[in-house]
Amino acid sequence: MRTYHCFWLLFWAGQPHQSFLTPLSKRTSGFPEKEKVLVLSGNSRQDLHRSKRSWMWNQFFLLEEYTGTDYQYVGKLHSDQDKGDGSLKYILSGDGAGDLFIINENTGDIQATKRLDREEKPVYILRAQAINRRTGRPVEPESEFIIKIHDINDNEPMFTKDVYNASIPEMSDVGTFVVQVTATDADDPTYGNSAKVVYSILQGQPYFSVESETGIIKTALLNMDRENREQYQVVIQAKDMGGQMGGLSGTTTVNITLTDVNDNPPRFPQSTYQFRAPESTPLDSPIGRIKANDADVDENAEIEYSITEGDGYDMFGITTDKDTQEGIITVKKALDFESKNLYILKVEATNTHVDPRFLYLGPFKDSATVRIQVEDVDEPPMFSRPAYIMEVKEDVPLNSVIGTVTAQDPDAAKNPVKYSVDRHTDMDRVFNINSGNGSIFTSKPLDRETLLWHNITVIAAEINNPKQSSRVPVFIKVLDVNDNAPEFAMFYETFVCENAKAEQLIQTLSAVDKDDSYNGHQFSFSLAPEAASSSNFTLQDNRDNTAGIFTRKTRYNRHETSTYFLPVVISDNDYPIQSSTETVTIRVCACDHRGKMLSCNAEALIHPTGLSTGALIAILLCIIILLVTVVLFAALRRQRKKEPLIISKEDIRDNIVSYNDEGGGEEDTQAFDIGTLRNPEAIDDNKLRRDIVPETLFMPRRTATARDNTDVRDFINQRLKENDTDPTAPPYDSLATYAYEGNGSVAESLSSLESVTTDGDQDYDYLSDWGPRFKKLADMYGSMDSDKDS
Repeated sequence: MRTYHCFWLLFWAGQPHQSFLTPLSKRTSGFPEKEKVLVLSGNSRQDLHRSKRSWMWNQFFLLEEYTGTDYQYVGKLHSDQDKGDGSLKYILSGDGAGDLFIINENTGDIQATKRLDREEKPVYILRAQAINRRTGRPVEPESEFIIKIHDINDNEPMFTKDVYNASIPEMSDVGTFVVQVTATDADDPTYGNSAKVVYSILQGQPYFSVESETGIIKTALLNMDRENREQYQVVIQAKDMGGQMGGLSGTTTVNITLTDVNDNPPRFPQSTYQFRAPESTPLDSPIGRIKANDADVDENAEIEYSITEGDGYDMFGITTDKDTQEGIITVKKALDFESKNLYILKVEATNTHVDPRFLYLGPFKDSATVRIQVEDVDEPPMFSRPAYIMEVKEDVPLNSVIGTVTAQDPDAAKNPVKYSVDRHTDMDRVFNINSGNGSIFTSKPLDRETLLWHNITVIAAEINNPKQSSRVPVFIKVLDVNDNAPEFAMFYETFVCENAKAEQLIQTLSAVDKDDSYNGHQFSFSLAPEAASSSNFTLQDNRDNTAGIFTRKTRYNRHETSTYFLPVVISDNDYPIQSSTETVTIRVCACDHRGKMLSCNAEALIHPTGLSTGALIAILLCIIILLVTVVLFAALRRQRKKEPLIISKEDIRDNIVSYNDEGGGEEDTQAFDIGTLRNPEAIDDNKLRRDIVPETLFMPRRTATARDNTDVRDFINQRLKENDTDPTAPPYDSLATYAYEGNGSVAESLSSLESVTTDGDQDYDYLSDWGPRFKKLADMYGSMDSDKDS
């Protein structure tokens, strides 16, 4: 007979069905005292039957966040093989076994050693086994069971953002969506109401409301005006447990901004504006600013200004400053105080972006009156025309009036005006002007052929205030008169062949005239009276401003007459008629049978073996250049014979000023006895030195002028004293020598140039005794001696 065994699983139920229904407002620290034992065996109930004895198990339930001092009791494992004699041993394995969960191996009691958090781990799966303590063999198969952590409300709702920012247009309707806030709860949403969150508004009423289940914030007040209040701060609360008392809660802040709509028309702060503008204000210059206030912002506050009516509608303009939204009034036409000194304008300000929804609030524009007072200024004289054009004939007499300019003072005072010509525009002073009446007259003769137009500038200035002046250009055209005789268009020099025939054309003439002819020039040609009958040539007027020269006879001899001069009279048809006599040079040349010139009298104009005039001139120039070169070369050779004392500036020797012109000494001087210069008196030892710069400058002392009977010795000594006692006389390192040497002098020469002729060496040590003036000379000659000795 087969024996069946039963394994009992005892666990702490703790009335789980009641805990599901009852919310846990705070953490529990104890457990129910009643223990429920589930006995799963064949004898426990008649309807239970199984074929094999095995583990009897169920689910354990354990509350989270246990705060008791003792270990939390979980449940009890028991096998029907346990006789209570301690022969069985219970073993626990799985999640947290041995650490988080421990089992009494003798009794099968399971305990939790630490406080559990469902949010960290809601379910633990463990395995239980009963073994024979003596043999170590399991008496029951290993069975798996679950410990499920029951949730308590230990987590408050948390919003997804700490601060929400939202914006809505002002004047929005009630119930306009603003923003949706969301809060989450970490508690178990399937167990009780711990995770059921409801929303409420703590701050922000009566302007906004929030839906309790969705967290949607809406407007709750009509016509919220941004101009009154722009920023709102709303505090929203999220509470779990369905909002019941004892639930946990969290809050968030929602910053709501009202955006602007164009619900305010522009308004002028005053109805009338007054400005002053000098009549000299330049065109397009601003004279004043006005501004209409608009409570809106950005594009809703953009204003456009316009002048709608007024007596100065066309005199002024107005534009909008985009940065300040001000209306800038400018001058469109020149102002004149004497014509009109007051303008009244009506200016309108209009919004450029109008919202049709708010037209019921009234027209979105405003108007104001602008009064502009024109101020009088001292204006310069004004000419009657912007420019003057005058005409004058070139033969007009001097001081003839050619025209008049007129200028007046536009001011009410009507100050008198004086006129003058700007001489920068009339450097030759061809014209002048009457300073009183503005009449322009000539002061020099005119010549149209030299200058056709004269452009001058006339200045008109007030007599009382010459700084107030204005200018006007005057264009003077010089009209032509027939004062120039016609002349040949070019210099005519032609030839006639010796074998020419009679009535043969040898040259065609044409003429020009500097004068201007309105109907065109008409010239007439004729031979001069003195040549009309005796000439060997005839002249034929072609009546087209040209004439032809023809031969009168058959042959010409260049040996008899080599050149003919034919005077031709040219006349014009203008008034008064002008005529001139021009001469045509005709050379007689040898020609071939075809009329081609071969050679002329003394000069071969075109001949293969001859030289032209240009070639002869070139040869002559070459000869002249050659002669000039020879003369210059000879002069240079002559000058090179004179060898200078100092070859160049680069010579390293000291520059020597040579006085090598020696005369006859006393024999050369007949005016006075030069012997007095032999032994000039010694200069006092206390005199100032001339070879150093004096430390203190004194005014030069001048001695009295010597008497007329003073001899040369006294005169020189006087001058020496003057120079020695004058410390300011440069140069300080120069030696002024007053001496004269010459042949036949009673004093022997001190020059060392003749010493080279002596046989013996000369001792110059005595130079050192002559004082500081001879120190440099003593050093030079002393060094020479030392070198010679060495």
